[in-house]
Amino acid sequence: MEFFDFSDKDIIPKKGDVLISEPFQADPNFMRTVIILCEHNDDGSIGFVLNKPAALKLKDIITEFKGIDQEVFIGGPVQQDTLHFIHRKGSLMEGSAKIAEGLYWGGNFDELTFLLKDKLVNSQDFKFFVGYSGWAPGQLMEEIEMNSWVISRNVNIGQVFDTDATMLWKEVLENLGGKFKVISNYPVDPRLN
Repeated sequence: MEFFDFSDKDIIPKKGDVLISEPFQADPNFMRTVIILCEHNDDGSIGFVLNKPAALKLKDIITEFKGIDQEVFIGGPVQQDTLHFIHRKGSLMEGSAKIAEGLYWGGNFDELTFLLKDKLVNSQDFKFFVGYSGWAPGQLMEEIEMNSWVISRNVNIGQVFDTDATMLWKEVLENLGGKFKVISNYPVDPRLN
């Protein structure tokens, strides 16, 4: 049963879009999440949950990053034994893929290690993820048609890197305005309201 029309079903997702989960999403992997979509094509879709911190720091995962106290996020439920990163240093990172203006995915890991260890870049310009969110061909569109996601075409790089993860879902919806600003205030469990 649909309580409201959350999504614009006419928007086809594309690389660089932000996916915002509907407020009563039951899947714990995606409850109140904001995802940056890094790839969307005929083979499927890949993105990273921006607001789900892991109980780990980068130094806990990779020994080369011993002195780097950078927070790591759960990018999604797929392959949580892998490490991924997005950043705003595209011209410095060989092999990175542009997601949107000023936002890049991946790159040469050895180069990243060198830049971070020697403090040649600010670690706050990078966001690290264990695992990723993935959809088979057509699956994401089905979820959008079921009102599971709203798509925002206005990726705010500052929000991606600088907004407190606990506030990101609410802030992104508020910035969309209108009905989304109202939805941003829905309680997690309406029975407790």
